[in-house]
Amino acid sequence: MFAVFRTPRKPLTRPLARIAALVSAFWVAACDPIATGSTGPSINTDAPVPVALLVPGGSGSSGDELIARSLRQAAQLAVSDLQGAQIDLRVYDTGPSAAGAASAATRAVDEGAKIILGPVYAEAANAAGVAVAGRGVNVLSFSNNPDIAGGNVFVLGPTFQNTANRLVSYAAGQGRGRIMVVHDRNASGEAGKRAIESAIGNSRGASLAGTGSYDFSQEGVVAAVPNIVSTARDSGAQSMFFTADTAGALPLLAQLLPEAGLDRETTRFIGLTRWDIPAATLALPGVQGGWFALPDPTLNQQFQSRYQSAFGEAPHPISGLAYDGIAAIGALVKAGKADALTTSALTQGSGFVGVSGIFRLRSDGTNERGLAVGQVRNNQVYVIDPAPRSFGGAGF
Repeated sequence: MFAVFRTPRKPLTRPLARIAALVSAFWVAACDPIATGSTGPSINTDAPVPVALLVPGGSGSSGDELIARSLRQAAQLAVSDLQGAQIDLRVYDTGPSAAGAASAATRAVDEGAKIILGPVYAEAANAAGVAVAGRGVNVLSFSNNPDIAGGNVFVLGPTFQNTANRLVSYAAGQGRGRIMVVHDRNASGEAGKRAIESAIGNSRGASLAGTGSYDFSQEGVVAAVPNIVSTARDSGAQSMFFTADTAGALPLLAQLLPEAGLDRETTRFIGLTRWDIPAATLALPGVQGGWFALPDPTLNQQFQSRYQSAFGEAPHPISGLAYDGIAAIGALVKAGKADALTTSALTQGSGFVGVSGIFRLRSDGTNERGLAVGQVRNNQVYVIDPAPRSFGGAGF
């Protein structure tokens, strides 16, 4: 059971925990990725291209089974949408362990897979990449953890760095570039802090106003609030960038900071994570006026509707990554070149169009995604800066 803030003044008896089912939650320990001299296999352009989809089925977890089904169905929907490209989609369950992911990846390549889509969790994705690195097969994982990216492993999940870059750039452009970072004292919070500080350092018109942190518990947040407010006032912070998500400290921070005297108009709240998942977060008084980044709403809604119509249920929040992976592979295969799935092809600068907008894979194994900037007003999300529709435009 995950701890959730319900009565903010009542101390919890255990630390807060992040929900691993959402897009931003695949941060687990992983080994260093293995670089491979090969850039990818050659494919037969006259036959369907074997693509392996690794999903967390067989783990014994109902949550993992839901994710596995949703990823499989999204990939099948993407295959059915392809025009001019033939994909032979093969689905493999990884079970509950990284060893299971490595075994599934090895089996998939033994059976002819030319590229691997998945797995979900970072440790499993790393293991799959290591298992097939020497065989020249690339892995497009659903993780968002850049620590596993590199060599033959790519991450399709939205990264903290990409989100931070988008929001810091927008804040600077709106005259809100003096930014204070407030983060959890845990692995995810520290990673988010580094991403935001890197974005500030690389953005014209942005500067670091200061930092605030808290132990990852309700008592820790309550104890940290006075110092956070004091730092914001003394530094003249125009924005306060939170690493916290809606399942963790965000609801409490959003309540207690204004109660302690922080003016949300003087210091704009910005979130590194999605504030519209779950939708109930939008009703919190403390997040009103705040900014966060989200995928292209129009394209995302179209996918949600098509998936619901095809399968009679709503897609899991990360299922669009499976569609995006197939869409990218299909676009490359359609070109009819034997080297369509090599690293150089996968990292083409023009990128791809997926169900959440444009995206492209980088040579370091990370990705860039075109994001919109949303503002919470009257318990709803309003897009105040649309997602770019091509690379080189706004937001990049």
